[in-house]
Amino acid sequence: MATSFRLPDIGEGIVEAQIVEWLVSEGDAVKADQAIVKIETDKAVADLPVPISGKVLKINFHKGDTVNVGAVLCVIGNEGEKIINSKDNADKKVVDEEFKVKRENVSAVSGKVLASPAVRKSAVEKGIDLNSVRGSGDNGLILLSDLDNSVGVVETPKPSGAIVQKKYDQFGYIDRIPLKGVRKIIAQNMIKSLRQTASVTSMEDIDVTKLWALRQREKEHFSLEGIKLTFMPFVIKALISALQKHPILNSSLEGEEIIVKKYYNIGVAVQTDVGLMVPVVKIAEKKSISDIAREIFDLAEKARARTIDIMDLKGSTFTITNYGSVGGTYGTPIINPGEAGILGLGRIFDRVVLDSKSKVMNAKILPVSLTFDHQILDGAQAADFLKTLKELLEEPGDLLAERKSKNRCTTTP
Repeated sequence: MATSFRLPDIGEGIVEAQIVEWLVSEGDAVKADQAIVKIETDKAVADLPVPISGKVLKINFHKGDTVNVGAVLCVIGNEGEKIINSKDNADKKVVDEEFKVKRENVSAVSGKVLASPAVRKSAVEKGIDLNSVRGSGDNGLILLSDLDNSVGVVETPKPSGAIVQKKYDQFGYIDRIPLKGVRKIIAQNMIKSLRQTASVTSMEDIDVTKLWALRQREKEHFSLEGIKLTFMPFVIKALISALQKHPILNSSLEGEEIIVKKYYNIGVAVQTDVGLMVPVVKIAEKKSISDIAREIFDLAEKARARTIDIMDLKGSTFTITNYGSVGGTYGTPIINPGEAGILGLGRIFDRVVLDSKSKVMNAKILPVSLTFDHQILDGAQAADFLKTLKELLEEPGDLLAERKSKNRCTTTP
């Protein structure tokens, strides 16, 4: 008997995924546990293995399609077995099972629009007029997938039944880029953050001349261990020390309570070809500069390759974003939902300054921007935090203390 292979519920609140690539074609023989399709969720790209052996009798979705959890991706069985409307039946089953909508409970508008309560609620949230949506279910029943196809699309029915999507507005030609995948989740999280936080940004210039020299001296030693030394590990070590002195920045607001975290999980924003992802260095206070440098590199590579584990993207208590890596100087970064602040790093630039003897010298300046939730802390507390961070980065000698201690131990007879 033919078996329907459905998009599984992989947890983390994920309700849909996009088809990235089919690894098999209709008619191919497959073995149990063989990966047959790549899917993209808001977290990562994953290979889905088929649970049984057989032949791929029918593939229901194409590359780029967005599929709800529970929908039949394909049908596996023996050659010659007959399949009847596998995709349509799957969609109907998803509607019935997920939303518990029986035929007699489906309501109508103006005597012609058929849609479940869940679909109507989603349509209101998306600002979609159900009268303008063509339902793909039985008797014109509007499914959730029909709403996704309607967002931002102007459709003009022709007598032949063809649908035309306009590629121009009243001023000229346009391109339409679907808001989906990681980009869609980023948009949702940013709006969620702005709605839930009272965001304020403070900026500071930090003289990192000594830190610049320290990195220049140490990067060759680190390279012998296979580590590319950047400024980020130093900033993270200084950040943790500043958070320990000002713990209110390492907190979250839950209802009417401020939850201060006693551990330090630092999220580091990484630019990928699908948008920003934020891998997390867990329990960073217990890690050395070397450990942090190596972990940042490994997590960033996995994020860009979309092979990163979901748990590596969760649990941050404070986040750093380095827009200086692409040439930015100052910014107003948006707080990651569930945190009290985010630190933005600009590009280091040269500035002519006077030393203590009024002698002209060149200084390396790191511009930073701290966005904090004014519900949790006040401007004076944010200023004190930045002052502490500034002091630690301007006199960075102690940031390598653990490494120097380790080296002394290994060279002692």
